[in-house]
Amino acid sequence: MSKTEELTAMLSPVVDGLGLGLELQGIEFAPSRSRGLLRLYIDVPSGDRNVTVDDCEAVSREVSALLDVNDPIASAYTLEVSSPGIDRLIFNAAQANRFVGSQAKVALSLPQDGRRRVQGAILRAGDEGLVLLVDGGAEFVVPFDNIDRARLVPDYAALGLAPNEPKAPRPRRKRTEGTPETGNH
Repeated sequence: MSKTEELTAMLSPVVDGLGLGLELQGIEFAPSRSRGLLRLYIDVPSGDRNVTVDDCEAVSREVSALLDVNDPIASAYTLEVSSPGIDRLIFNAAQANRFVGSQAKVALSLPQDGRRRVQGAILRAGDEGLVLLVDGGAEFVVPFDNIDRARLVPDYAALGLAPNEPKAPRPRRKRTEGTPETGNH
């Protein structure tokens, strides 16, 4: 079992047990000689509210206490607790299936069909892996064990953060050079 899997198994019950309707979505662990990073992503799976700063603080307190007692990380590290954000990471099939139809960017651990990265609409996820619709209609199946990182691509227009239609390109202004007659150089 990897350190990330070990930490997920240890910390998920803590997050679930807070009684706040929260769920541990996933963990990023980056060990380092000087100071590592342990980042937890929490969410409200029911979708009836957003994760708040108070939620992050409550999870941080409880998780920090458990980590202090069990001491599963030998070196110094920084603990961060975060909401998934609009460009959320996808850690498993259940999360991917919540966002069927959404665009996702996937970085592959090993090249697959000559690609290291792939982007497409999520069709489904299951035992076969993450299935994306790419290149105008082709299905691309990425086994979960070959996913280095999968992230949703935000639809800024749907979120009201960008115009629905792209702006027309601005006409280019011609640069005029001064002529000796006008005295401009």
